[in-house]
Amino acid sequence: MVPPRKHISFSEIKDWDKCAFYHKLVYIDRLSGFEGNEYTAFGSALHHVCEVKVANPKNDKDTLFEEKFLEELTSLPSNVKENLNKKLVSDMRSQGKDLVPLITPALKEEFGDFEVISVEEELYETLHNFDKKFKGFIDLVLKTSDGKYHVIDWKTCSWGWNQKRKNSPMTTYQLTYYKHFFAAKHDINPDSIETHFALLKRTAKKNKIEIFRVTSGKRKTENALNFLEKVVYNVKNKNYIKNKTSCQRCNFYKTAHCT
Repeated sequence: MVPPRKHISFSEIKDWDKCAFYHKLVYIDRLSGFEGNEYTAFGSALHHVCEVKVANPKNDKDTLFEEKFLEELTSLPSNVKENLNKKLVSDMRSQGKDLVPLITPALKEEFGDFEVISVEEELYETLHNFDKKFKGFIDLVLKTSDGKYHVIDWKTCSWGWNQKRKNSPMTTYQLTYYKHFFAAKHDINPDSIETHFALLKRTAKKNKIEIFRVTSGKRKTENALNFLEKVVYNVKNKNYIKNKTSCQRCNFYKTAHCT
């Protein structure tokens, strides 16, 4: 019998919100769900470059993205690699290479002088009402001269996000959780923490890196934590209700695991 997981992540919360039965198959039964594609390989490679460039600004290796992108593509399952879009992969190679030199200037333009507090900082904080931890990795934390901490999450995309996506609770809760648990981990007043998404746009003609702030006040934080507790409670009580509106986009649709 597979032992129960001792933590929960934002990805897991998002998957439960999509479909509680999908969550059961992936996180309880430990079946393979989505296995990645060109887009995830591109995103992972660019995240890696952001991490390296910010942690070590003197690293001027111009093949960093291409090498990591190839590594990510190579690590995909055989069945996925057989169906890669070669034209898209070729475009992504040049698009990623074009984005790399814009990373540090975009941060300087948005935040001015800053101190790098952490890169890929792990959160593993207690959920007070449950025997579980919240686990996550913050892409980047900066501190500016006004004493503010800035929690930043890199997101790769094509042309950008529309306003609905930018304001979606299920999208922005990620930063709400990161702010809350980062504050708890370091005993920092949440009022001194600001959160931002940084969009790395493959196909945009201008404003290829867009950094925008996401606010999380007391009410939103309460709502996010209540939702987190709802997820943990339902998982603990084995409430695996199918969300049939998500079926056609699901890897298990019309398989033996979910008829």
